[in-house]
Amino acid sequence: MTTVDVKSRFEAKLLRPAKPGDDRSWAFVVLPRDASETLPRRGRTTVAGTLNGQPFQATLEPDGQLSHWLQVSRELLEAAGAVVGDVVTLELSPVKKEPEPEVPADFQEALAAAPEARKVWQSTTTLARVDWIHWMTSAKQLKTRAKRIGDACEMLASGKKQVCCFDQSGYYSKAFRAPEADSLER
Repeated sequence: MTTVDVKSRFEAKLLRPAKPGDDRSWAFVVLPRDASETLPRRGRTTVAGTLNGQPFQATLEPDGQLSHWLQVSRELLEAAGAVVGDVVTLELSPVKKEPEPEVPADFQEALAAAPEARKVWQSTTTLARVDWIHWMTSAKQLKTRAKRIGDACEMLASGKKQVCCFDQSGYYSKAFRAPEADSLER
């Protein structure tokens, strides 16, 4: 876990998501804008840091407001001795080298069937691959995701190394946002 020297230190309230999905054990924090501005990009960004002194590494998500939010796992909550509603102290630094993103199985299959796309995919940067995957997986419907995977293969096969027309911060398209907080926890 190698980080750059930039470090943000701030306090934030742990919030419970109104719609946590199948796993109700996680919480989240929204970064203050000034902390987010120290990060290298408005899109997904991996950081190393501490929550109440407990070390972790995680990928921050864009919130659509030129800031980021952090999903806090049950394990990190327990290790930090924190619960939803607590104000916690966070220290964050961007990692020096963004880790390779996990390639979803459906996209792996599509790449396997498209050798030209796979060749260009392998020559892109890690950050470009993060954006491609984020663009595909951020689709709200399976039909849209399938179309984006097909479009990605076509664009890659034509030599495009970065996804076009994708606002990685969600600011202009409002595609991304932090989860809505449970009304009891605001």
